[in-house]
This record gives sequence, structure tokens and C-alpha cells, in this order.
Amino acid sequence: MVSWPDTWADHGHSTAQETAEAPCQVWGVLNVTPDSFSDGGKHLDHDVAVARGHQMVAEGADVVDIGGESTRPGARRTTLEVEIARVMPVVHRLVADGVVVSVDTMRAHVAAAAIDAGARFVNDVSGGAADPAMLPLLAATGQHCVLMHWRGHSEGMSTKAHYRDVLAEVTLELERCVDRAVAAGIATERIIVDPGLGFAKDSRHNWEVLGGLHRLRTSLGLPVLVGASRKRFLTEMVGGADASLQDRDTATASVSALVAAAGCWGVRVHDVRASSIAVHVGRRMSSSTGGLATVP
Repeated sequence: MVSWPDTWADHGHSTAQETAEAPCQVWGVLNVTPDSFSDGGKHLDHDVAVARGHQMVAEGADVVDIGGESTRPGARRTTLEVEIARVMPVVHRLVADGVVVSVDTMRAHVAAAAIDAGARFVNDVSGGAADPAMLPLLAATGQHCVLMHWRGHSEGMSTKAHYRDVLAEVTLELERCVDRAVAAGIATERIIVDPGLGFAKDSRHNWEVLGGLHRLRTSLGLPVLVGASRKRFLTEMVGGADASLQDRDTATASVSALVAAAGCWGVRVHDVRASSIAVHVGRRMSSSTGGLATVP
């Protein structure tokens, strides 16, 4: 695990070279929701959620990413009041215990509350597009943020999965997202990008994006966080809907190793221990071979 505060989050990796030399961050997914696609309902109780956050840190998580609204395909949005009630007690307690926390939200109000409580990152899957107050908030607070490739809310995003060249289009749309963030006053060294695997993308699109991660990363010149954990395009490889949790996590860890070898800044996963080992393997492999140009 990376030792805080002597990390990127305090000093910033502003170049692709610095990012490639940094340890690959492991973000633990902590969904405090009843309807997330893989772990919905498991951490609704605040005590259970806090205990899971500490377990993730013990397993090697650098950051615990707390979300109170499901973004699985087809999910309907929850209310602001419900999201706040789910997320904030867990944020407060984990921050008080010294855990590095990210809040996974598309709402500026939730982000502001989490920042006030000591969250170090805001992870907005809409890239700042869902709430017009989000980018100005991030600019005003100087917060580190993850901006994801996004074409619309979960309820209708499957209708937007149309591309001629998915890697080129995702890269271009992320560039535009970053341009909007910078225009709002967010410093580039505070921005991490996420290609949005599973969001308005089918299985083939996801694999093409994974295969082009090195090109995407070098084109954007920014840290890249990848969230492939337990997603449908991986479960298709290990038995589909009948795939065991262990098989899904094995597939995820395999991708984590390849993502780390491709020079990405971090992975966002449910099974922290397996991916903590995997990213070390990937980074060692990359340093031994002079860097991998693509993910096979």
C-alpha cells in the first residue's frame, strides 16, 4: 500500500513519465447501495460498511471509494437525501479512522459534504456532466477528481453504445471532458481520467478500449484509473450469469495486472487483495520489458 501523505495526491504526477513510474493505485469499491450489480445490499448497514472499508485497507487498498447510488446498466437514480444518508456516515467514520476516502457521486452537494468531511477524491462517473455545479465545486476546492467517459445516465446508456472507432472516440470525448474541467478552473494535475468500461459500451467496445490503454494514456497525458471489476464483459469469459464470484475476481485480477503493465495509474476493484498482488506483477513485468505498448 502507498504511504500517505507522501503520494501523488499531495504532490501530483503531471506527466505521463511520472505516472508510469508511480505505483499503480488500488481503489477498493465500497457500494452502500441495495442495488449495485455485484454487491448491492451487502454494505447498507453503516457498521458493516466501515468494517469492510478497514478490511480493504488491510488487504492493500490505497483508497476506499464510497458510493451511494448504483450505476449498473438500467439503474434509476436515487434521491439526493437517500444518497447523503447512505454515504456520509461511512465517509465521516472512515476519514476519522485515517482511511483515504473517495466519494463516488455525480452530485455536487454530496461531493461538497464529503470534501468537508475530509474525502481526498471525488469520483464522478459523469465527468462533471450530470450536475452543472460539480466542476465549479471541484475548481473552488482544488480537489483531486476522477472524470469518466460518459454518454448518459444508466437507465438509457445502452442505447448510446454506438462507435465507428471506439478508442478514438472515447479518447476524443475524454479530451473534451478534460477541456471543460480546465475551463472551469480545475488544474490538470488534479485530474484523473477513467475510460468508463461498461458505460455505453458493449463487450467488444470494452476489449478494444482495454487493448488501447497505452495509446489512450499517452494521448491524454493524464493518470488513468480503470474499473473493470466483475463487469459483464468479464463474466462472459467465465460462465456468464452463472459465473462464481471467485471466477469473476480471478478475471478481474488478470485485467488488473495487464492494466498496470500498460502504465495506468490505478485500478478500481471489489477484491482488493487479488488486484494488489496483480498490479505489482504487472508493474514488475513492465519495468523488466521496458514497458508494454498494449494490453494483449
